[in-house]
This record gives sequence, structure tokens and C-alpha cells, in this order.
Amino acid sequence: MNTNIAVKDKPRKNALVLFIHKLGSPPWFYDFTGKFIPWLWLIFVGLAAWALYLGLVRGPADYLQGESVRIIYLHVPAAWASLLIYASMAVMAFIALVWRIRIVEILAMCSAPIGAAFTIVTLTAGSLWGRPTWGTYWVWDARLTSELVLLFLYLGVIGLYNAIDEPRKAARAACLLAIVGAVNLPIIHYSVKWWNTLHQGSSVSLLGGSSIDASILWPMLIMAFAVKFYYLANLLTRARVRLLEQDLRKGWVKDVVREQRP
Repeated sequence: MNTNIAVKDKPRKNALVLFIHKLGSPPWFYDFTGKFIPWLWLIFVGLAAWALYLGLVRGPADYLQGESVRIIYLHVPAAWASLLIYASMAVMAFIALVWRIRIVEILAMCSAPIGAAFTIVTLTAGSLWGRPTWGTYWVWDARLTSELVLLFLYLGVIGLYNAIDEPRKAARAACLLAIVGAVNLPIIHYSVKWWNTLHQGSSVSLLGGSSIDASILWPMLIMAFAVKFYYLANLLTRARVRLLEQDLRKGWVKDVVREQRP
């Protein structure tokens, strides 16, 4: 019986290994991801429109914060995305350094501009919310300061990658910085618990007990879910362009260009 199980499981393992090897092939990766990108963009637009409708049209104003509470539909999803994207970038950077997979290097490096953009949105939206709530656009609060450090880490990865001419060497150097910078993620997450801060603590719990009313919570969660599809769609789009730039003189790129000509 054990022998039969092993025989049945073997094709599945071989199929998984084959799929991983295929993802490491630039032509196959380019063709495979191109099939999903339009759907990812479509899902993002649909979910974002739904979240904005629920939050901006159907959702009520807060009895204390008034209309300014609606910034939460942009600020919180962007903040979550800034942390998730950096964590993803650090994991991909580790994989790239250990196994030297070029596709993963490209994915890690293409994550940095997207994460930096979400971090800028987080800081900007937070400042706009802080003016009517705290009476100032900026305070050197532990959460705000550590989020600003996250932006500098993103910019550092981008700058280091572009400072070295050879793409593989540049990616390895930037990946190392991305891994080291991951130490800032738990500082951001636990800053409201470790220090006395103006920034409010966590109001959302995946296990229940969220302190936010459902009329505000659900649009925020839907927008946060939409942002994940935006990240995937943007990441794969950037990675495909980067592959074309790096393999410009290779045969598979010439075949792609030939197929796209009218």
C-alpha cells in the first residue's frame, strides 16, 4: 500500500518541480504571467470601485472624526501594503541570494518602487488625517517615524540597484540591503505597544473583536484586498518589462516583438 501511495505522489512532485523550473525560464514566465495580468487589473478595478462606493457613498461619517474618517479607506490599506510588499521583497531577496534565480531577483527589485509608492501614500494620507485629529501634519511619533524609515529603506534598495551597472551584481547588493532592512517591520508593527504614541493601536483583529464599526470595516477590508491584486498586476507588468530590457538581444525577445507586430 505504501508503495502505491509513493508511486501516485511522485507525478505530483515532478509536476511541481517542473512548474518551478518553468517559472525560472524567462520566455515561459513572460508568456505565462501575460495571461493573468489583465484579470488581475480587472479584479483590482472592480474591488476598488466597490470599496469606494461603500466607503464614500454608502458609508456614514464618524461621530467624532466626521468626514475625515474616510481617509482610512486609503491610509490603512496602503499602510498594510507597504509592510506586506517589503516582507515579500525580503523573502524574494533571500531566495534570490541563496538559489541565484534571476526571475526572483527581478521580482524583488520590481517590488521596491511599488512598496515605496504605497509608503508615500501612507505617510501623506496619515498627515492629512493628523491635521484635523492631532492639530498637526507631522509628529515624531514611533509609528510615523518607523514608517518613514521604511520609505528610506525602499529608496535605498532602489538607489543601490540603479547605482551598479551590471544587473545581477546590482540585484544581489540590493537584495542584501532588503533583507537587513526587514528588521524594521516588527518595529513598525509593535511600535504602538512598545512606546507611548499618539498613533492609535490596532483596531482590526482577524480573530474577531474589531473595534471598528462594520460600515467602515468592510469597505476598508475590501480595499485592502483590492490593493493586493494591484500589487500583483503591477509587479508582473514591471517584471515582464524588465525581462525584455535585460534580454533585448536574445532570440525569445525577438520572437515576442515579431509576434506583436501587426
